[in-house]
Amino acid sequence: MTRKLILDLDTGIDDTLAIAYALASEQADDVRLIGITGTYGNVTVETGMRNTLAVTDLLGHPEVSVYPGLDRPSTAPENFRYSPSAGTRRIHGDNGIGDMTIPDSRRSPETTAAADFIIDAAHTYGKDLVIVPTGAMTTIAEVCRREPRIGELVGSITFMGGALTVPGNVTPGAEANIMQDPEAADAILRSGVETTMIGLDVTHQAVLTRRDIERWRRLGTAAGDFLASMTDFYIDAYSATQPELEGCGMHDPLAVAAALDPTLVTTLGMNLQVDLEGAYRGRTIGDRAHDRLTDSHKTTQVAVRVDIARFKSQFLDRITALASH
Repeated sequence: MTRKLILDLDTGIDDTLAIAYALASEQADDVRLIGITGTYGNVTVETGMRNTLAVTDLLGHPEVSVYPGLDRPSTAPENFRYSPSAGTRRIHGDNGIGDMTIPDSRRSPETTAAADFIIDAAHTYGKDLVIVPTGAMTTIAEVCRREPRIGELVGSITFMGGALTVPGNVTPGAEANIMQDPEAADAILRSGVETTMIGLDVTHQAVLTRRDIERWRRLGTAAGDFLASMTDFYIDAYSATQPELEGCGMHDPLAVAAALDPTLVTTLGMNLQVDLEGAYRGRTIGDRAHDRLTDSHKTTQVAVRVDIARFKSQFLDRITALASH
């Protein structure tokens, strides 16, 4: 049976590339993207959903429904209004997609809440369902709270976030997605739900360069021009912060790729926690609780290596084919 895929995105630049990769992989990996849920981080939930609808239209897939997720951290007061930081806007642009302009979709987000959609899909599709969160973990934590059996029901939960063997990208210990809501991420990692973590350990190994994306610009299509120009913006941002990479990390696309084909990454089993206090708030690290340190069953598989050549070849070939129409 065809696997079903749900992406939980804060649709910025790498989320857009993840959408493109998921759509481009439907036939090759026998998977169908059945919905995208909105979270916050690179942008607000509202802006992210706008971007998602516009991007899926541009890429020729208006059948993909979009659902609103929770719009603020789990510990934030009800009157809290999330706004991306200045640093986030420098990386993703004020609109989240590198300040590129693409037409608004005529479609609107669904009225069903993201958590309801995910839980219903888990009961409907069971082990054929793959869930890939790549932003703040707030909505997924809500899903785990409301349906503690979620990990038993679905095929896999593969998230982009965290850093185990390398420094964080917002503090020396913390990665951006985890730092948006450390309490939510900690609740997931300690819940017993089995997950795969695609963190900075591997996403900064898989780098996209200007030379790589020239093939999209040469297509002469609206989709190719958009993807190339948007990624140029991302590479410019990386040039200012991590010039040694000579390109941009492929965070969210790698999470999708590893969810569809786990052989792309090598993992280390860990029982993780998220530090919630002090200078290391947001750090993903081994859980110091005695029963979890000694438990031979590890609930999170942390990616520590990636088959860069195979991933990049699939990524570029598939997206080029998708954008050529």
